[in-house]
Amino acid sequence: MPSPRPRHPLSRRGVLAAGAGAAAALAVASGPAGAAARTRPFGRFGSPERRLTPRTLYVDPHARGDFTTVQAAVTAAAGRGWTLVLAPGTYRETVALDTTRTEATWIGAAEDPRAVVIVYDHAAGTAKPGGGTYGTTGSATTTVRADGFTARWITFANDWLRAGHPGVTGTQAVAIKVQGDRSAFTHCRFLGHQDTLYADSAALTAFARQYYAHCYAEGDVDFVFGRATAVFERCHFRTLNRTDLTAPPYGFVFAPSTAGAAPRGYLVTRSRVSSGAPDASYKLARPWVPSSDPTARPSLVVRDTHLGPGIDAVAPYANMSDAHPWQDQRFAEYRNTGPGAVVSVPGNRPQLTPGQAASATPAAYLGDWTPWRQTR
Repeated sequence: MPSPRPRHPLSRRGVLAAGAGAAAALAVASGPAGAAARTRPFGRFGSPERRLTPRTLYVDPHARGDFTTVQAAVTAAAGRGWTLVLAPGTYRETVALDTTRTEATWIGAAEDPRAVVIVYDHAAGTAKPGGGTYGTTGSATTTVRADGFTARWITFANDWLRAGHPGVTGTQAVAIKVQGDRSAFTHCRFLGHQDTLYADSAALTAFARQYYAHCYAEGDVDFVFGRATAVFERCHFRTLNRTDLTAPPYGFVFAPSTAGAAPRGYLVTRSRVSSGAPDASYKLARPWVPSSDPTARPSLVVRDTHLGPGIDAVAPYANMSDAHPWQDQRFAEYRNTGPGAVVSVPGNRPQLTPGQAASATPAAYLGDWTPWRQTR
């Protein structure tokens, strides 16, 4: 879904030029990391009036910035309100942003999420050096616990593959786990297979609002899951083919685990679901009622969205546990289109009334937080 991309003042024209011109455009001192404490101009395009603040750090895998790894920059950026500008490259590392580093912004300098990739390959069943395994949460390449996080033009990935680890049974491999309130992602990609994007909250009683606009997510099993109150607007979800299975279902796009006390869970609007798998081989969603919260009532509304032929239109929902059938949860659709959206069996895909749909909007889900005013 093409749309105009806003030019950020820390774009490649002012900070980093992708390719051969990057070194010339990145005018930073070649001293130690402490050099980040000084203001620096916008490269050869800068002027005295347009200076970056001391709270901006440059990350470049080729050592042309303040740090060569994202985690090193995160560690240095203590406190509130830091901006990280990430030069084009692949950052093979795990990154964790703790609760004290609020209002952080990460920007991919190339304004192309394919150019900036944060990736690692842990799975839930991967053995830890000190014993035990990482578990689903520990498998995350990137973990964001702080409130007020913003990311633009970045790919978050986990490239662990089942085929390369036939003896591992814990195949969940999270690309990013997001727990903070007011977390916004624009023009980002989330790549993985099982449990790719963990849109969650810090605790059962925590209210975590998240906003994803013009983003792309791919995977196979429950690849968008968790208990956050999350809006996905103009996003693209793609289901992957699987050669390890001989019959559908191959997987599930959404697996919300919304707390019972939370009024809303996931809202998917003006988006699309495509597939690299055979027709009708994927379910749109299944409810996740975790053992840690048996009172959860998963909530998902998919509206004004194109559902491709990869979605099983006859039975788009399934149970994760027979003790918590999907019919008892808060699943609904409204004005969806495409072969995967056809209503062929009465009761198999609940539909909102126009009156109910009037309350299924980004504003209703996110309240006084309006991230789309800054991200469009």
